[in-house]
Amino acid sequence: MNDGPLTYAGAGVDIDAAESSKHRIKALVEGTFTAGARGAFGGFGGMFRVPPNAKAPLLVSSADGVGTKIKVAIEAGRHDTIGHCLVNHCVNDILVQGAEPLFFLDYVAFGKLIPEVVEQVVAGVAAGCRENGCSLVGGETAEMPGLYTPPDYDLAGFVVGWVEEDQVITRDRVRKGDVLVALASSGLHTNGYSLARRIVNERLKLAANDVFPGDTRTTADVLLAVHRSYLKALAPVRAEIHAMAHITGGGLPGNLDRALPPSLDAVVDTRSWEIPNVFRVLEAAGGVARDEMYRAFNMGVGMVVITDAAGAGLVRASAMAAGVESWILGDVAEGTGRVVLN
Repeated sequence: MNDGPLTYAGAGVDIDAAESSKHRIKALVEGTFTAGARGAFGGFGGMFRVPPNAKAPLLVSSADGVGTKIKVAIEAGRHDTIGHCLVNHCVNDILVQGAEPLFFLDYVAFGKLIPEVVEQVVAGVAAGCRENGCSLVGGETAEMPGLYTPPDYDLAGFVVGWVEEDQVITRDRVRKGDVLVALASSGLHTNGYSLARRIVNERLKLAANDVFPGDTRTTADVLLAVHRSYLKALAPVRAEIHAMAHITGGGLPGNLDRALPPSLDAVVDTRSWEIPNVFRVLEAAGGVARDEMYRAFNMGVGMVVITDAAGAGLVRASAMAAGVESWILGDVAEGTGRVVLN
């Protein structure tokens, strides 16, 4: 039976809301444009000029999301920080190879598009781009009823950076006796949230505005702390760095090994730092084994730099100047490419 004409809005896609979202984010996007950005907001493709001082540039790219941290933002009704987390995460991933970011693109998909939420998410992305000196040159906002159930949405990002070919950082420079320098994380960053949320919701039974145990901040503040960028801390000392590892999903064992040659081990002294409160609370409340904690979470270590003894001092001084805590985490020894937690 014919019940009358159908419309796109009636099928769940609101074109007017999409247009409203574009108007809301125009100034945010244009506020990130650096000298290399070309074109204007609203083009079909983003354009960026290769740095004019580049001699033999390699483009380095990465794509990522924020995992189920996005559920914390949705449940807390706070959408203005996860975009910042997304940019910082992607920037750190290409920094490991010595690259600096040029431009960024984002993708946000909703079950029901809410212009105010789009604006908040993109405000976070723009803040991350400004922090890291890269342009937000494009993106996509999609409304897909039937695939996402409101208020759920998803977020992904794509960064492109550059490094001179003869300055790419690889594991080839790592030697026996090198030093591991740890740079502190700002919290959970963007990994381990499926386990963390289960502990917080089911074991601790905490709401977003409840004070987190052992802290003065709310649970939302603790869980939504922005993923730290290490660009400003490490870019000035790239020449001193033999290799790096961004500590994300898989923790120290699952990431630091990626910076090692097959004949060397990274020996980590787990007594060299105090594990931050958020991880200790999650471990106790969830009854999580310590080995599992090191696989699921960063445990307070957001980035590990491998360098020699002289370079370690320069790396730590640069980190201090950028306001990032650092310490000697361990060293490199003969082995088989493993991470040894002592």
